[in-house]
Amino acid sequence: MPRRLALSSVLAAGLLAGCSGAPPLLPAADAQAQLGQTTADTPASFNPFSDRTETAVKGRDVIANPSLDEVLKTVTDLPEMSLGRADAPVTIVQYASMTCPHCRRFHAETFPTFKKEYIDTGKVRYILRAEFPIGKQSGMATIALRCAPPQKYFQLYERLMAQQASWVSQEVRPDPIFEVAKGVGLTRAQFDACRQDEALLKKLGAIKDRGRTLGVIGTPNFFVQGKLVKSVLDMKMIREMVDPLLDGRVANNQGGAVPR
Repeated sequence: MPRRLALSSVLAAGLLAGCSGAPPLLPAADAQAQLGQTTADTPASFNPFSDRTETAVKGRDVIANPSLDEVLKTVTDLPEMSLGRADAPVTIVQYASMTCPHCRRFHAETFPTFKKEYIDTGKVRYILRAEFPIGKQSGMATIALRCAPPQKYFQLYERLMAQQASWVSQEVRPDPIFEVAKGVGLTRAQFDACRQDEALLKKLGAIKDRGRTLGVIGTPNFFVQGKLVKSVLDMKMIREMVDPLLDGRVANNQGGAVPR
């Protein structure tokens, strides 16, 4: 049943978060301290990186072992935000929450090398789905991210991650998010309009709901050629998973070997 979306900023961000019972966000000053903690779309006692098997999340059916085609299926007309060759032999999809410290750590510590070695060389197509907000302020940042011109998506994502501690809050505070977003040319009028764009909010909610259907319950979660990995990836893990696929030694989730 579709959500009834209010047009106020607070309710819009809250619906995008979809975090009934989710742990509260820490104040901005404590953002760095979150690095050792779990960020999950569930109570604080739940570890999203654990290997527990579920058939449903909050009443939704979950696809067991989704194929790559199922992972890549889009549910809105919003453009898929990706880097790398469209025909790259391996595809990695990341689900992220804008307030997630683990996502920030991956982007700061691993992504530059990953991009240089795999994306820029045509080996991997990387898709970022940052429409999995956990917490109200994260939902507001997601709105800003999708409100910016598509060609500025990755630039704004990088800025918001790098300056995460400046805008993370327990309350919904659009002003510090806009202070970051205006650096890529987003105007206040555009941002405010997006915050009240019911159609956009429904699309963002649909992307998150699809992620849950695929088994995503926390961030970051990655699909490596269709295989769900509930962990923060480092370069060692990426090489161990991707290199055998590139060598044709491991079958992908489509039932065949990845072409060399």
